[in-house]
Amino acid sequence: MVSSPHEAMHRVFQQDPGVFARAVRELGIPFDDPVSASPLPTDLTENRPLERRVDTLLRMDAADGTSFVLAVEAQEKKDPGKPSSWAYYLAHLYAKYRLPPLLVVVCRDRTTASWATRHVHIGPPQWPSLTLRPLVLGPDNVPVIDTPDAAARDIPLAVLSAILHGRDRNSDAILKALAAALGGLQLRDEDTANTFIELTAQGLGTGSAADYWRQLLTVDTSFFQSPLAQGLRAEGRAEGEAKGEAKTLLRVLDRRGITLSDSDRERILSCTDLDTLNQWVDRAVTASSIEEIFTGE
Repeated sequence: MVSSPHEAMHRVFQQDPGVFARAVRELGIPFDDPVSASPLPTDLTENRPLERRVDTLLRMDAADGTSFVLAVEAQEKKDPGKPSSWAYYLAHLYAKYRLPPLLVVVCRDRTTASWATRHVHIGPPQWPSLTLRPLVLGPDNVPVIDTPDAAARDIPLAVLSAILHGRDRNSDAILKALAAALGGLQLRDEDTANTFIELTAQGLGTGSAADYWRQLLTVDTSFFQSPLAQGLRAEGRAEGEAKGEAKTLLRVLDRRGITLSDSDRERILSCTDLDTLNQWVDRAVTASSIEEIFTGE
């Protein structure tokens, strides 16, 4: 049962909302008298399910007996709605686990990292009730690991370094060092090495660094045997066979005197489906025009 003092301590603000400003001004906090005040529902229970998911959530226990909850968010671009979501995560985690929560935001983009680093004050400017202080990891504060020895000493950190520095000029050196370290790890723990190979490819996304990583995986068939590396090699073999068949088709068409437009030639050279190219070559033996080869009529 709620006690009378409890009721009185907050209901006085219902009776005269302006007492708040007058009371805190005595503390030197410059709130003005309100010109209006409207009561809001006091029940903060969610009446409908509201999905809120943090990217990664871990309970961290230290050797000295201390513990905290680590929430990790990957952020690719600025999002004005994120600070409110992050504040909700932290408040909810503290209420649920009764452990200090820590928010780590990981950014590949320097502009996004700078935006996420800001301290967000939640509440009136005279006295914010909460201050959101994410711990941001990005290209400017995660170390560059560009030697095989350094990468081998901490492969997970080297993977994070490769992902966050994938847009830097020295990304090739970072990836080459990581590849060498993962090659050594694969001899001892193939499954773990394959996991980090896949994570690196996933983290790099698309672009020149991603292309270079795939090149490193396929250059030495005895070095990497991960499913990704084997798949890339298979793709390379299929692409090579398709290119060879396309050149064969062009030679047949040239010898038979069948005229090709630039778009026809591009269609043939860009085709990567080996069955389709084989079918076109078969048709080219008897066809009298490029249209007959493409349509089969």
